[in-house]
Amino acid sequence: MTYSRLTFIIFAIAFFAGCTQTKEQPLGEVIDGALANAEQQALLMAAKLADDDGKLPGAFLNGQFTTINSGSWVSGFFPGLLWYLYEYDPKRELLDYARLYTARIEPEKNNTSTHDLGFMLYCSFGNGYRITGDTAYRNIMLTGAASLSTRYREHLGVIQSWGKSAKWQYPVIIDNMMNLEFLFWAARASGDKRFRDICISHADRTIKEHFRPDYSTYHVVSFDTITGLPHAKQTAQGYADESSWARGQAWGLYGFTMMYRETQDPAYLEQAKNIAGFLLHHPNMPADYVPYWDFNAPDIPDTYREASAGAIICSALIELSGYVDAELSKEYLKVAEIQLRTLASPAFTAKTGENGDFILMHSNGSVPGNSDVDTPLAYADYYFVEALLRYRKLLEK
Repeated sequence: MTYSRLTFIIFAIAFFAGCTQTKEQPLGEVIDGALANAEQQALLMAAKLADDDGKLPGAFLNGQFTTINSGSWVSGFFPGLLWYLYEYDPKRELLDYARLYTARIEPEKNNTSTHDLGFMLYCSFGNGYRITGDTAYRNIMLTGAASLSTRYREHLGVIQSWGKSAKWQYPVIIDNMMNLEFLFWAARASGDKRFRDICISHADRTIKEHFRPDYSTYHVVSFDTITGLPHAKQTAQGYADESSWARGQAWGLYGFTMMYRETQDPAYLEQAKNIAGFLLHHPNMPADYVPYWDFNAPDIPDTYREASAGAIICSALIELSGYVDAELSKEYLKVAEIQLRTLASPAFTAKTGENGDFILMHSNGSVPGNSDVDTPLAYADYYFVEALLRYRKLLEK
């Protein structure tokens, strides 16, 4: 064989290998593969704790798997994940596990000491009721919505998040936007307009007091209980009070997208679009759109990535894409596609049977508090699967 002939063959092999390597897998296949892996992990997780009455997945840190009980703010995410997977693949095993783990959270329907009943009850019983129509679930949720509404104070116009402390009289965190969806449901289910009025008041006050001119958000705003005015604006789980904690920005985007869906008020749509603009065009947003844990962390890029924020942003963008003009819709869906491909890749998705049987790696509870740092977390998995299912529905149209 001549040198030129050999050179040509080598070049041809290299060229076609390169073409094969750069050919992108169709997004539908990425999504279905990610959902199949999610189902395997969820079934392993469910089997592991099935006989541990009252226990739910907590985290997996330094090789140690931890559990929580129903009183944890994250208790509803694993049952909700099982409902989503059952909706996608209606296997009896998934249904039985979804019912089992959902039932473990019922005691929280009477809990008036937390603002997180939306996360706890609506992600679990809410998805269960939506899918099965089980009226027992409806009644549990209405009781829970009444419990949540006790944390609202008319003269302040917001739902209290955390308890009073030396620093805060009446703290309200941006996360609380996520629990309003539960009260919107309760307004429709019960006919009680007060639930809806609480949501609108809380959202309006949040726009006014939590958001900065660039549409980034504080994490915590505490109100003076006498004057009704803010006396503290801080960022408890972020780098600094004036920094932009990634998951807080994600909660805001998701929450105001939901507010527009529920009310059709254009002010909420503008708020969601402006938050999206802040996020997507931030100079510290990575090219794969899975953010660092805080946009102002001083050690970027050598710091923690935040898979949970990436998943929440992705799910919100997919929904928001349906409410905006064609140009913005295209931008949002392109970003969401990049996020899904990134989160579904080995960089963030664990192999089956690893990662404590969680789906995603690299989330953070509280970096400043050294709590659940660079670990899998249930809410990252929940919103990742929600985003996968939302995009899959678009591909089916």
